Amino acid sequence: MLQDPLFFLAIVLRRKFIMAQFIQLAGDESGSSVSRREFVKAVGTAALAASVPVIGQQSARAAAGPSPSAPAETAVARFYKTLTQAQRKEICFPFDHPLRSEVKNNWAIVKPNIGQMNSEQQALCQEIFKNLCSEEGYERFTRQMEDDYGGFDSYHVAVFGEPGTDKPFEWVLSGRHDTLRADGNSVEGAAFGGPIFYGHAADGHFNEDPKHTNNVWWYQGQQANKIYSTLDDKQKAKALVVKADEDDARSIRLKGNKLGETGLAVSELDNQQKQMVQQLLKDLCMPFRAVDAEELQECLRDAGGADKLRLTYFKEGDIGNDGVWDMWRLDGPAFSWYFHGSPHVHTWLNVARKADKA
Repeated sequence: MLQDPLFFLAIVLRRKFIMAQFIQLAGDESGSSVSRREFVKAVGTAALAASVPVIGQQSARAAAGPSPSAPAETAVARFYKTLTQAQRKEICFPFDHPLRSEVKNNWAIVKPNIGQMNSEQQALCQEIFKNLCSEEGYERFTRQMEDDYGGFDSYHVAVFGEPGTDKPFEWVLSGRHDTLRADGNSVEGAAFGGPIFYGHAADGHFNEDPKHTNNVWWYQGQQANKIYSTLDDKQKAKALVVKADEDDARSIRLKGNKLGETGLAVSELDNQQKQMVQQLLKDLCMPFRAVDAEELQECLRDAGGADKLRLTYFKEGDIGNDGVWDMWRLDGPAFSWYFHGSPHVHTWLNVARKADKA
């Protein structure tokens, strides 16, 4: 890292930013000044702001992503060791099995569910799942699973490859409104170990109200609509299309250089709107563990950054015809995040460093 010129550039820029704050706080040309307490507080804030990375911009970080020694992955290795030969025949597959890359909105990747395993195995599956989430994300997923499938024990898990060895592996959870993965970065160049899915039918209601009351993921839709509200008429005309994309995994196939011109380019937004897109990206990453969010950031950066994304809203599926768009998406050459919020929330996502790596 010490040999990386980008690292030194980042240090210089941060120091210049903080020095500018020093000068401003020390007093302007009229001789005004601030108290020592205000000075120290503001300098601390300036230093923190200078250190916060922007999603999709270049950084000097080492390669991101979960390692085989991450908490979720070590729990996968322990889980794998507990499986009997009979269980392995039911839920274990070679790493290159086509089932590993499947993603659906409601499916059982294998027939047995977690509730049919012994207590140790159930606890390990819970440990893996919890370590795939942020603290707040774990609470939201748990609420969603109760509403949609009767709780975590109703979900299904499969293991691909050989966890706990130097060979690639992946643990996949499936069920209604979830496809989640733990892979120790075995799928190189793909965030989250490959395409994933999350959703929610709040309080068990298939048809949600226009406000998506109690939906654990609607905060993401609210941020997307805040961005739309700042667009001028010309921008809205580009961003808003009539017909929505399919509510299907095919909708998140990565297009690379064939991305097309649908929607509004983030590069055409002003600085304030771009900051709102950054907040949307943070909101989208919030449910997941930090290493997955960091890998997403690295993938986005390597594919050209946030300015390469396009933001699209869909008139179709507008619950209540209120002009608050329930369906929208962010797309880039190797980035696809599709929020299909009608009649309830389905979210499909697929992020990689290159389109051919997904």
